[in-house]
Amino acid sequence: MILRRDRAMTAVLIMLDVAFYAGRSGTVSAADIAERSGLVRRGIEPLLQALSRSKLLESIRGPRGGYKLGRPRRDISLVDIIEAVVGDDSQGDGENAPGPLLTKIIEPCWAKFDRKLTEQMRQTTLEDLVRQAEKAGLKRPLSEPITFSI
Repeated sequence: MILRRDRAMTAVLIMLDVAFYAGRSGTVSAADIAERSGLVRRGIEPLLQALSRSKLLESIRGPRGGYKLGRPRRDISLVDIIEAVVGDDSQGDGENAPGPLLTKIIEPCWAKFDRKLTEQMRQTTLEDLVRQAEKAGLKRPLSEPITFSI
């Protein structure tokens, strides 16, 4: 998980953006996510697709379309998000046969760190991150005014 943190962190950023700016019933566009995040839209498209395939995001088509959360934010942990976008790293990168220091010392140590980090991330939800954003003073855009017609 740690070795591929750029992809994982970007996925968490996307999900937090949707949770924070779309609210409970709205949607946000990929272009808006990219602009607010300082990322290139075509660079986040594969992540949006992976998150949609995993049902963490729901893709809405049409002129008012975009993305919204597929489940309540309190039910989405950071581990759920990361698992949706990061493949199994246990295969390695095709390097030569590892030596005994790697297999007997570093890999068990890394596995212990990974278990601890994963447990902490499993306990952290999008709801927790949205609350942190609110405490940090980040403001959501004002929702559209309610209009009545008789």
